[in-house]
Amino acid sequence: MGRLAKKDTVILLTAPARLLSLACASPPHEFLQADVSLQARRLFGPKFRDFERLYPVFRNTGIRRRQGVMPMEWYFQDRSWPERTAVYLEAATDLFCDAAAKALERAGMSGADVDTVVTVSSTGIATPSLEARALARMGFRADVARVPVFGLGCAGGVTGLSLAGRLAQARPGSAVLMVSVELCTLACRLDEMTSANIVATALFGDGAAACVVMAGADGVAEIEAAGEHTWPDSLDIMGWNVDPLGFGVIFDRSIPTFTSDYFRPAMEGMLERMGFGMAGVDRFVCHPGGAKVIEALEKSLDLGQGALTFEREVLADHGNMSAPTVLFVLERALEAKTSGRLVMTALGPGFTASCLSMAA
Repeated sequence: MGRLAKKDTVILLTAPARLLSLACASPPHEFLQADVSLQARRLFGPKFRDFERLYPVFRNTGIRRRQGVMPMEWYFQDRSWPERTAVYLEAATDLFCDAAAKALERAGMSGADVDTVVTVSSTGIATPSLEARALARMGFRADVARVPVFGLGCAGGVTGLSLAGRLAQARPGSAVLMVSVELCTLACRLDEMTSANIVATALFGDGAAACVVMAGADGVAEIEAAGEHTWPDSLDIMGWNVDPLGFGVIFDRSIPTFTSDYFRPAMEGMLERMGFGMAGVDRFVCHPGGAKVIEALEKSLDLGQGALTFEREVLADHGNMSAPTVLFVLERALEAKTSGRLVMTALGPGFTASCLSMAA
């Protein structure tokens, strides 16, 4: 595709920062993919002449079910930007508190023990940000440091955990809570007759995940290093369009092909700078953007077809939730007692590959 590689940034965490706990949360409304596909045909079919050509994407995503913050009927009407924002502010705060409370409980902590909160979210705009809205409910102290992060998209879970590790490393003994919350379903649009919008309707789910990180404490995994690689001239691959009705998705059809062709050299460069290379990885933990993306990752990383089992399970049960999705995968890997060096990776707007290595 003629895109040149940009030198990536790698950060080595010299003072061990450890993942103490990880917890995931899903909203209450479950959507079966079969039901979503039927409703999509009813809503888009009469208005979008290319819909039938795109319709197989609902069967080919690898998704059985996913969750949303609103009942399915809510999405059957055009919604304004203020309506979407009102839902985001309430529902994202609820999911934030759900995931954060579970992670803190698993770490044997309360909100008052948290020194820094990193909040990762790109599917809504909240000022004050979500951790401020959750402050009283979570029992955060008045002097808690707040780090809201916007715009990372699907890469946000990996980059957010990396940032939490660096903040914990900078202040050994301090507790850093990282929460990733995405309400991707709010970006589903009835007014956009585009293939990208149909793919988003077939893929998107809502969810949240939270991690507690601390340096100088025992944990379930030690964060070793993190890296990012951004390809120039790639802004049009993934992101948002913003208009009076809200966010509209940008998805380039070439994402799986781009992954197959360009992902491995970027990953090799980051891992070599971390000091161990591809041969030093025991298990990749990948963001499952879709069935074709999973296949492209397996091909690019020479993992063998079907190797990314946890990724396929999470995609089947939750869909693509953007940033939290890879943390759902990590939770399954840790619950299965996966050991050795795990390398988390996700692709997001930029177009950027983010990775983080940890010893489990």
